[in-house]
Amino acid sequence: MAKIFCIANQKGGVGKTTTTVNLAAGLARVGQRVLMIDLDPQGNATMGSGVDKREAELTVYDVLLESASVAEARIRPEKLVEAGAAYDVLAANRELAGAEVEMVALDRREKRLRTALAGVGAEYDFILIDCPPSLSLLTLNGLCAAHGVIVPMQCEYFALEGLTDLVNTIKQVHANLNKNLQIIGLLRVMFDPRITLQQQVSEQLKAHFGDKVFDTVIPRNVRLAEAPSYGLPGVVFDPSARGSQAFVAFAEELVKKMPPASAFAQPAPPVVAPPAVMPATAPAASGVSDENSL
Repeated sequence: MAKIFCIANQKGGVGKTTTTVNLAAGLARVGQRVLMIDLDPQGNATMGSGVDKREAELTVYDVLLESASVAEARIRPEKLVEAGAAYDVLAANRELAGAEVEMVALDRREKRLRTALAGVGAEYDFILIDCPPSLSLLTLNGLCAAHGVIVPMQCEYFALEGLTDLVNTIKQVHANLNKNLQIIGLLRVMFDPRITLQQQVSEQLKAHFGDKVFDTVIPRNVRLAEAPSYGLPGVVFDPSARGSQAFVAFAEELVKKMPPASAFAQPAPPVVAPPAVMPATAPAASGVSDENSL
């Protein structure tokens, strides 16, 4: 059965969609069978995977309202097949914004995605869910369907506040709706080692969360930012770029670290929240290290 992970963070602009599409492409590159689900009505993960959201006949909207199955709605983008990094896409578009209103009166409204994925779980090694930044019924469907959450975050203090909010949300879902839900790990993204503050926050994350912080670090890289305008993940757009290579390395780390999907069937331990304040050494916090400190 597939390992189902949400890519989530309640703070916007931290690279959730970039992480989702590039991790999906990276996993495909290392031989994994992957389904990428776009749960954001903006459809950025859909467009970034080579699918025109305006032309998708069936989307995750149809799956949530049970007018189509995952097998009927999924798409295998030709661009990705040609690049040797093919994964399936369950697309989203603006129509998905109306799904929340329509689902309010329905039975099992928070577990509709979980039910839909049961029919295709054996066909994949990983299912990645790109969640919107807000805590909505769509995000709740993702969290109820998932075994765990991968949290992309920048090493900045506002990002730490967003992490606290997300951990509290995961604790509530774990307690009431999905006993298997856990934090799989924190992924440091858009990382610039020259900035002292980012180094400090990175060290504090490792001190508090230990092995829940992935070893791989995704650097700030312009090629990853350029790739969506070509309708491709960075891993496909420019495989030689530092950011692309880092995502392939992250995919390899994830495959190596993760136990079989059956291991996630047992209730996960409660999520531990980060400290309310993670102090910095203020004098150097906003500075940039010199070359000798890199």
